[in-house]
Amino acid sequence: MKQQAGTQTIQRVFQILALFDDDHPVRSLPEMVELTALNKTTVFRLLTALEHEGYLQRLPDGDYTFGSEAIALGGRAMRANKLRATAHPYLKTVAKATKETITLEILSADKQGQLSALVVDEVVSSHLIGITQYIGSRLPLTSTSSGKVLLAWQPIEERELILEALEKEHPTLDLENFTTQLDAIQLAGIATTQNELELGVMATAAPIFDAMGNLRATLSLAGPSMRITPDRLAEFAAQIQTTALEISHELGYRPTA
Repeated sequence: MKQQAGTQTIQRVFQILALFDDDHPVRSLPEMVELTALNKTTVFRLLTALEHEGYLQRLPDGDYTFGSEAIALGGRAMRANKLRATAHPYLKTVAKATKETITLEILSADKQGQLSALVVDEVVSSHLIGITQYIGSRLPLTSTSSGKVLLAWQPIEERELILEALEKEHPTLDLENFTTQLDAIQLAGIATTQNELELGVMATAAPIFDAMGNLRATLSLAGPSMRITPDRLAEFAAQIQTTALEISHELGYRPTA
């Protein structure tokens, strides 16, 4: 069935906007033509419209970056998110108490359908040396504490399907051992990782549930091993677990046991 012209234009607009990310905050016209496989005239016409509406800004050298309207729209989207609005004061409190970076993360699929832990909120460490994830960053599920929490509390059938996909993406993944690890995390109610995402990164995460008892997000703490010893990580894990339960309670969660 042939797409309507308006629908096709909208899809192309989103295709262009999706080219801009943390690693590529600036794009050139030739680059966008190549990446979208659209003709130069079409791309330039869409860029002109996006620039006119303030969603993209043309730089002096002719390249493009996000404009003020895109930034404002992102801010409105975050403020409208009940989960983020509810959790943010707690992130600030635990970040102040621990002086480490605290993030709120959810399970999210990218355009290719690959799942990852998406950072939807962050309060950065007050130390000069700390870990910064950045809002909008996608983190791997198999080597982060937040990713493991997001997997551990999935319904069994869904978890199995996700793990099958992850095994194809990561041929070296020991699925049996990893599944055992997820079961242990669910039993403990907390996950910790040491030097898994990167050498020197220590992290811990706990689940946040909604009123129906469904997993909504994770609350995570991360910092450098030069400051966070295994014993200190265990102390932080207890704080993160308690805070995650407080957020869950405000979202309406009431454990049955």
